[in-house]
Amino acid sequence: MEQAATVQQPKNLLAVGALLLGAVAIATSALFVKVSEAGPVATAFWRVFLALPLLWAWSMLEQRERHSTSFVSDKRLLIAAGLFFAGDLAVWHWSIMLTSIANSTLLANLAPIFVMLAAWLLFRHQLSAKFLAGLATALTGMVVLIGGDFTLSGKELIGDALGVVTAVFYAGYQLTVTRLRARVATSTIMAWSGLFTAIVLLPIALLSGERMLPVTDIGWLKLIGLALISQVAGQSLIAYAMAHLPATFSSVGLLFQPVMAAVFAWILLGEAVSALQLVGGITVLIGIRIVHRAETAR
Repeated sequence: MEQAATVQQPKNLLAVGALLLGAVAIATSALFVKVSEAGPVATAFWRVFLALPLLWAWSMLEQRERHSTSFVSDKRLLIAAGLFFAGDLAVWHWSIMLTSIANSTLLANLAPIFVMLAAWLLFRHQLSAKFLAGLATALTGMVVLIGGDFTLSGKELIGDALGVVTAVFYAGYQLTVTRLRARVATSTIMAWSGLFTAIVLLPIALLSGERMLPVTDIGWLKLIGLALISQVAGQSLIAYAMAHLPATFSSVGLLFQPVMAAVFAWILLGEAVSALQLVGGITVLIGIRIVHRAETAR
């Protein structure tokens, strides 16, 4: 028993590291979307579509013989993952365009609330008092991080509401991927779900009438960067982490994303980080640590 625990601990630490690195990679996505020359849903489509060749090459190398059988046996969950992720990207990208990056990122990361509710209602998952304390600490830190600056009128209100809807879609995606990773390779999940995501996003982007193509070479480089950093690196690392961590901890660990989004906004866009925001970021990290300890003890 002690040997098993010793072997499991490094794997868990590797999974936590992958989760945090994935959150850092995803934190760049809002910046790419904000400066994209294509429309919000079109940007979401290109993000996934440009990543598909790499994801499928990875999947074919890793799962040559299990590839088709994995899809046949788990096609419903793979399709569901693609649908949830398509909803997540389309709604979130519109949210970013209508409200601030801080608000949109905060509200999209309310996914832990919906993961917790789903785990309690659907899977009878009992949450400890320590977990709830860690969740409350992390969410409090997020509110402090952005200073509670919500706009309650006009397009900003619609953007904020879309941020909440994004959290619902992302919670569904997290729970679906967690169930898949118990028996399906990360590469297979990313390849198949990405394919279905692109299939859904393309007609939505075309019907919306928004700009489909960037107008400059720099615009294409932004889309390629979004695809490689946020989609290939970020989502793959998170999908791997979800295989080895509880869904509830994974969702709270991703609260590291808005912390890094604030840092990137400061470095790349010149948005200063105030002392209050710094306190909020530290509070988020404390909340993540409390949740990790609670889940490890359980």
